[in-house]
Amino acid sequence: MRRVGRAVALAALLPCFALAAPAPLTPPATAAPPATAQAKKRAQVGIGLTKVGPKTVRADSKIEISGLAKNRTGDQLAGLTLRLRYSAQPVLSRSQLDQFATGQPNLLPNVGPQQPLASVASPGATQEWTFRTTAKALRLNIPTGAPGVYPVGVEVLNPAQQVVGGLTTFLTAMPKQRHFKPVAVSWVWPLVDRMHRTGDRAFFDDALTGDMSPDGRLGSLVDAAAATDTPVTWGIDPALLDDAQRMASGKYAVQPFGAPKATQKEKSTVAASWLAALKNASKGDPYFTLPYGDPDVVALIRHKMPRDIGLAFAERNTGVATQVLGRAADAGVAWPVYGAGGPGTLEQLAGHALKDGGSFLMSSSQFQPPQTGELPNATTRVRTRAGERSALLFDEKLNKIVSEGSETSYGAQLTEQRFLAETAMIAAEAPNQQRSVVVAPDRHWNPAPGLAEKLLKYTGDAAWLRDLPLDDIESAAPQARAFNGYPDSFERFELGDAHLAQIRTTARRAATFREVMTNDINISYERALLRLTSVSWRAMPGRAKQARNALTLQLDDDMSQVRIVTTKNKRVLMGGSSGKLPVLVENTLHDQSVKVRLVATSENTAKLQLAQLEPEEAVIELRPGERAQRWIPAQAAGNGNFRVRLDLAIPDSGGRTLGDGETITVVTTGYGRIALLITGGGLAVLFVGVGVRAIRARRRRKAEAAGDGAGPAGTPPGTGEQGYGFPGAGLAGPGLPTPGLSGTGLPGTGPSTTGPPTTGPSTTGPSTTGRPPGSPADPAGNGAPGTGTAADGDGISEPEPEPAADGNSPGRRTTGGGDPSGGDRD
Repeated sequence: MRRVGRAVALAALLPCFALAAPAPLTPPATAAPPATAQAKKRAQVGIGLTKVGPKTVRADSKIEISGLAKNRTGDQLAGLTLRLRYSAQPVLSRSQLDQFATGQPNLLPNVGPQQPLASVASPGATQEWTFRTTAKALRLNIPTGAPGVYPVGVEVLNPAQQVVGGLTTFLTAMPKQRHFKPVAVSWVWPLVDRMHRTGDRAFFDDALTGDMSPDGRLGSLVDAAAATDTPVTWGIDPALLDDAQRMASGKYAVQPFGAPKATQKEKSTVAASWLAALKNASKGDPYFTLPYGDPDVVALIRHKMPRDIGLAFAERNTGVATQVLGRAADAGVAWPVYGAGGPGTLEQLAGHALKDGGSFLMSSSQFQPPQTGELPNATTRVRTRAGERSALLFDEKLNKIVSEGSETSYGAQLTEQRFLAETAMIAAEAPNQQRSVVVAPDRHWNPAPGLAEKLLKYTGDAAWLRDLPLDDIESAAPQARAFNGYPDSFERFELGDAHLAQIRTTARRAATFREVMTNDINISYERALLRLTSVSWRAMPGRAKQARNALTLQLDDDMSQVRIVTTKNKRVLMGGSSGKLPVLVENTLHDQSVKVRLVATSENTAKLQLAQLEPEEAVIELRPGERAQRWIPAQAAGNGNFRVRLDLAIPDSGGRTLGDGETITVVTTGYGRIALLITGGGLAVLFVGVGVRAIRARRRRKAEAAGDGAGPAGTPPGTGEQGYGFPGAGLAGPGLPTPGLSGTGLPGTGPSTTGPPTTGPSTTGPSTTGRPPGSPADPAGNGAPGTGTAADGDGISEPEPEPAADGNSPGRRTTGGGDPSGGDRD
């Protein structure tokens, strides 16, 4: 990256002479005091490189350095000057080279040509610039026998000769006579991407379409490897190939987080072309697969989730690479995240990725320098709980140079020059020692267009480099280097507790759901859960939360489609003390059969007891879209509302249940159906009887109203006998006096009518006559008063006693017209 700044206090001391005599090079740390606070501020004028050539400088080379300057301020910057600075002496070590790369151009002792920057005076204005010179003009002191590296910088000065912008790069020179061993370089080519979906059904973005296009990140990496003969070893995440294969196989859905519905995309020709290009580019190159989804293995070990690591390495998940490339992985490499891992991580990786042999791919920063005093190479051994294993160490400094700040064309120029300078310095440090270097760019490396191809080309063409396959470097004798272990400071970058805890919970529920599925398994959450463990979520905590919540909701929705169907009020009526409770179970999954066991539990077993279903009835198998009903025998002890718990259990699982189940309320009435039918029938008969009697009474009243107003034959109006209010009253009926036993027996004597039979002492006296109150004793000549018989309360007529001296019968009752003192009143 460009490193720019200002050094106001030192500007006046800078030499102002172009092409000054070469000065001895001193380390930047002693060449000048530390930069001031002003130097750390954003430069007023930005400088970017567009060309540096030639890539290998020789004694007679013409040198061209071109770039662009831009006014970053909102003010006018008049009188600006661009000046070249350099060192004519080569850098002595990689550490010194790093100091110059991170320092300011004013640290360089020699001053070169300068030119005005009049076009950048206005705010936001830009101006192209070029310096053309020669190696002889710069008086570069090219060493004999080994390559030399020379820092070169450009700086922008204002009229007060204050530095207001600048950057530093490097030239690499090669002597005519070579007395050094070229550095063996091997590339690991990462084909890994962040996650683009959680579940298997939909993507949450369509970014892969752009990344896999010819000018996209993934498309450029594949094309770069195909364009050169430099050997590479591919490191591939099967999850990326799985996504590409899904897009290329047919229509696919894209539903961003929070979107109400998904958008259907047509079959991706971009993904299909990229897969074909990858297959062609990787021919003849070895490859290894990362565990599916590139999980954060260190975090999984820390949170005791080794099972997820095993699933990520399982052939059913990593085998997608074999399907796409048409051949199995042929490089035994285990690449921990950032090349760092502790004992537990290395043990897991060794057990899964290196069980048939191979090497760890780790960062050189995790090891001490060789104990022999030699400069480090790429091979060593590391001790794990699974035994001692081979380790390939990628050069941490080179990895940062290649991976960081190379996204833009300006950064790409700096990266090219720094890569050449760094590798030349490795060769020059120990010309007589065979050095080896492994370069493994960041997993999500996003180089500027053309950069990846150029770096591979330089590896094959540079005189101080020799490209080799990774297995050739692996076969070299290892150096003894102490392992530093996993840095504690790295822990804060790992996936956090909340993220992994939710994954564990979702995984347990998904496993439960999986156990009820039968026949062909068409719903799986295994890969979805592995995607959630991806190390790429470290840089996207917000999206990580959305992803795990989205998967949880999808699982909830799927599980809810195998359910117990209840009424809206969740109440069941049970008439009587016993009955059967209906329970309906349904499976609305589109393409998955299930098998569950129905379990019903009374929450008050003292009041409501439920019988157990027979095993063949309790276990229910449902094809997609099917329903099944079961009847659960129940016995209630009294009336009331009793809660019953209904669950769908996993058959033969010891009682583990699927989902949350349902709770219903059983309402018991204490009356059975037969009792209710009898009661209802009785009420119906009663209502019919009352209706019939009412009709007859109405007819009688109509008949009486239609006559002459007289009562029975020979009875004047108003003297008729009192009846019971029923049709035919006054005639003998069941339990009433018999006509032949009442009266005097003389012709014309009317029947004696008693009141309704009653029980008790008051009903044992003689019956009252039918005369209304105050009527004459015998107006019709029906006999003397007191003649006839009286009906007892038992309905049997008996002769009346003889009349007393006062003319009244002893004990005779009168109704209304009688003497109140002569008898009891009804």
